[in-house]
Amino acid sequence: MKKLSLGVAVLILLFFAGCGSKTDEVENNGMLFRYNEPAGLKTLDPAKVVRFEDFIAVGNLFNGLVTLDKDMVVQPDLADYWTVSQDGTEYTFYLRKGVVFHDSKYFKEGTRVLDAYDVVYSYLRIMDPEFGSPGKYVFANVDRGKKSNYKGIVAVDDFTVKIFLKRPQPSFLYQLSLPYGFIVPHEVVDAEGEMFGLNPVGTGPFKLVKWKRDVKLVLGKHENYFEVDDQGNPLPYLDAVSVSFIGDKHSELVQFKNGNFEMISGLNEGEKDDILDLNGELVPDLQEEHYLIKTPWLYTEYLGILVDSDIDLGENQILMNRKVRQAIGYAIDRKGLIKYIRNGVGVPASTGFVPEGMPDYASYAIDGFEYDLDKAKKLLLESGYADVNNKPKITLRATVDYKGMCEYLQKQLDDLGLDVQIDIIEGSYMNTTIAQFETNFYRKSWIADFPDAINYFQLFYSKNFYPENGLNYTHFSDPTYDEFYEKALVEDSVELRYSYYKQMHQILHEQAPVIPIYYGETLRFYNKSVSGVESNALNMLDLTRVKVK
Repeated sequence: MKKLSLGVAVLILLFFAGCGSKTDEVENNGMLFRYNEPAGLKTLDPAKVVRFEDFIAVGNLFNGLVTLDKDMVVQPDLADYWTVSQDGTEYTFYLRKGVVFHDSKYFKEGTRVLDAYDVVYSYLRIMDPEFGSPGKYVFANVDRGKKSNYKGIVAVDDFTVKIFLKRPQPSFLYQLSLPYGFIVPHEVVDAEGEMFGLNPVGTGPFKLVKWKRDVKLVLGKHENYFEVDDQGNPLPYLDAVSVSFIGDKHSELVQFKNGNFEMISGLNEGEKDDILDLNGELVPDLQEEHYLIKTPWLYTEYLGILVDSDIDLGENQILMNRKVRQAIGYAIDRKGLIKYIRNGVGVPASTGFVPEGMPDYASYAIDGFEYDLDKAKKLLLESGYADVNNKPKITLRATVDYKGMCEYLQKQLDDLGLDVQIDIIEGSYMNTTIAQFETNFYRKSWIADFPDAINYFQLFYSKNFYPENGLNYTHFSDPTYDEFYEKALVEDSVELRYSYYKQMHQILHEQAPVIPIYYGETLRFYNKSVSGVESNALNMLDLTRVKVK
């Protein structure tokens, strides 16, 4: 094992000098894992996170009752085991004993053991409407009626928690694996208040050493962490984790090549040819000292279309015609796009809106949009909008990172018989224009936060219209779809639930409020000194078993 060099340790020390450093908590001769997070971090309070980058960080500081393994299977975490009532409305969790929180000045003895009352406190905190957690939807089905003594979540004893639901919720355990299911200590949260997101205390494999926004985050090993490896050795192996916030992807890549990061992630439009060939493999000059892990991701890239007839669509009015939308779907060569625009990263979205990384995906996949220009032209002709001498104009809105992809789509749709204008705007403004219905044809993506297809189908339920009730930005509405969705929400039979999923999938394909383009793949580039990394389709980064030589 290569020891942490004195130089790196001193850099960490110097970095925090003058800002109340506690760098003695990072061993000068231990294992250090360094990575870059270009987007920075906003909060380390699991009840407040909304950004993917924050999800990754808090996942190494906290634990929930359950977790997901690399195959997306629910596994025990803080709960040793659990039982579910026959009607699916009562979950009883039996906690591990002896799990301790990170050290904190707010504990009388420096730390203490986690108990059932921490679980109740953590979940009621998220359910509190005044607190305003974005994760309150996880507990929207909790029954605070008479059978739970009007609490919904109760501590049966010091190490047993019972949660009461109004109706069966097959995705409930998946949702408890989210950061909103992580457990926090009430003394620290009550003392820190809004500052808890800057000074978090959890039970996770790593503890906060120091965080300076937009500069660096340093985590240290939690010496009393409860997990051990198969040989009984304590986890984690790493002594420290250092997260930098270099926003420029070119600078990030240079630092990685120079050995200053153990990992970088993602694909940048400007740097992709310096990292990957057209088949999605590492370029030769990176292969000697680095390796790539590429896995399916619960991510769908798509073209969204506002289909609300009560909203003026301007020149894009032709998109209200279903056959025009279908024509667009069949006119796109997704395989070509992935090879030449994405350098081989991604999977053609030809089997519906739900991505291939979803568990049991094949059970509800459909025959979706395949490239068929003849079929596309026939549909456009049937729509009444085919005019070779005066091509109908539509405007596609996107951010600069997707300019190359949109230009590719522009050429494809020109071949179909549509004159597509590309409107490139700032990323910060993009979501606003969609949310305020200032655009009705746009490039967008959806990333699942838990591995159940209902996560995707919720986007088209008519009672989830944005902004009042949910995330249905397209304002798609179909009574048959709604009926299947409502049945799927409570159906305990996996076979029946998947049949509802498939029928919803088919309706979305036929009505085409969205045009799926490709399913994402996670990309993480590692130095060959790193081992023990695992990833799943949610793209989480669990550093518990990682080693650095």
